[in-house]
This record gives sequence, structure tokens and C-alpha cells, in this order.
Amino acid sequence: MGYTLAVLGCGTMGIAILSGVLSSLEERNSTPLKNPNHHTGDSEPPSGISTPTGSQFLNAPEESLPSKFIATVGREETGRKLKKTFESLGRFGSDVEIRAGKGNVNTVQEADVILICSKPNIAKTILSEPGMTEAVKGKLVISICAGVTISQLVSWVPEGTTVVRAMPNTPCKIREGMTVVTPLSDALLRTLILNIFTSCGRCRFLDEKYFDACTAVAGSGPAFVALVLEAMADGGVMMGLPRVEALELAAQTLQGTGRMALYAGLHPAQLKDSVTTPGGCTIAGLLTLEDGRVRSTMARAIQVATNHAAGLGQDPKK
Repeated sequence: MGYTLAVLGCGTMGIAILSGVLSSLEERNSTPLKNPNHHTGDSEPPSGISTPTGSQFLNAPEESLPSKFIATVGREETGRKLKKTFESLGRFGSDVEIRAGKGNVNTVQEADVILICSKPNIAKTILSEPGMTEAVKGKLVISICAGVTISQLVSWVPEGTTVVRAMPNTPCKIREGMTVVTPLSDALLRTLILNIFTSCGRCRFLDEKYFDACTAVAGSGPAFVALVLEAMADGGVMMGLPRVEALELAAQTLQGTGRMALYAGLHPAQLKDSVTTPGGCTIAGLLTLEDGRVRSTMARAIQVATNHAAGLGQDPKK
């Protein structure tokens, strides 16, 4: 029943993804199975490329879900902290095996699916370890290493190994993540990948040519949004609001606006115009933002981050 999932280099993103999977397994274990034909608010839109959340995992067949977890880290101290983190997530989290400083080959030998969460410049080193070629052959390798291309990954693994790229973001830790994955044709592997990433948010399949932009928008995006969030809260404090309440108002406003775009299908311009009344305070504030070139500055930030992402994982000597 199920398969063994190995997370190599289980740092911030590895923890975020694995936390989502473990939490979803806890929920699945305590929730009666729903009728897969029953319509829910999580249903897939007509395009068929944006995937549902929630019911996808709860109704998944057992063979498409992980049943054993191994996470590798470099240091013993990091491993102890990691174990405490996962133990706080319940029974499934307590079962995660943490391996510190013991190499990755033995772990890959025991695993069916390998999730590489290391820094981009470490991925090649991991896949080039002595004995790794035989250990990884015929298995599914999912890389979340920014800038490391499919062609690079394929050149580092033996023939017969399935390789995909994924770009998740840190909100996966609270199951509000956004992950983009390169397409693949095998139906079972596709379902397996969806079960991993829809357990911690939304997932969409996109061609690799879009990945640098996805890295900027979704991967770097939380930092950009956090800057806006902090600025909104600071403005509230400047005008007399207590810090805690200012942050709560700003955070809930950002979350609610995002959900209106996602679930109500409203364009940002519609959302903006619906709040903007003639001669009101909103249009006055918007004009100030336009004076500060906030719109173009944010768009340029995405452009710069995209271009920088393209160089990650590449040999600087070339």
C-alpha cells in the first residue's frame, strides 16, 4: 500500500511540502471518503490544467499516496530540529525517518519517489554520488531546484529514470501553496504528483519555458507581497492604529482580495474599481501609488527576478 517518498536536502521548502502532505494524510485518516462524483467547490475548471485541492487528496487511491517518508539533512543538529517539527504534525509526522550526514544513496535505494529540495548548485553533486546511478534508475525524480533544467537533470540520471521539475512556494507549509510542474504523459505518475502538491495548495502543469517567470511570480512572490503587507501595516500604525490590529487588517485584506480573484474570478481591475468611488479616499490613495510607480516597480521586480532565476543552477564558468 502506497510508496516511499524520499526528500533529499529537506530544508525550508522540503519541510513546507512534507508538512502539507503529512497534514493531508492526517485529515484523510480522520475524514470519511466522499463520493468522487459529488460536486464540490474544489472542482476542476473546464480548462483541465488548474487542479483541485482538498477532495483530490481525500479520495485518492492508496497506491498514489506515500506511506513511508525519509528526509535527509546534512547535520545532526538540523536533523533533531526537523524531527521535532514533524512530530508536532501528528502520527504520520512521527513516522518520518530523519537521516543526517549519512549520504543519499541508501535513501534513494529504499525510495520509489525522490524529491530533490537542495540548493541548485548541490543537485548535480547529489545525483553524481557513487552508487547513485543504480539507486535512482527507473524511479521518479522531482526537482524543485530553481534554474536546474530538465536537460541537465536527464544528463545526471540513467536512462529509464523519469524526471520532472516542480516550482512550489513557501505557503505550501500552511497548505496555501502554488506549485507549477512540467507536464508528463504517464497517468499514474501525474496523479501521484498531483497528490503531493495539491495536498499543500494548488498545482498547475506548465511547459518548462515558463519556469523562470513562475519562479519569480510564485517563488519570490511571497517576499514581494510581504513587503506590501508590511508597508500597509506601517501606514496604519502611522495613522494611529495599534500594530497588531494594523497587521491583522492588512493581512486579512490581502488574503480576502486574493480569494476574490481566485474563487469569484474577478480581474484585479474589477476589484480595484469596485472599491473606487468618485472623490473618495480610495482614488486619492491610488493616485499616490501611481505617482510612486508602484505598478511598474512591482512588474519590473518580476522581470528582474525572472532573469536572475534563469541563471540559477547554471555553471557560472560557461
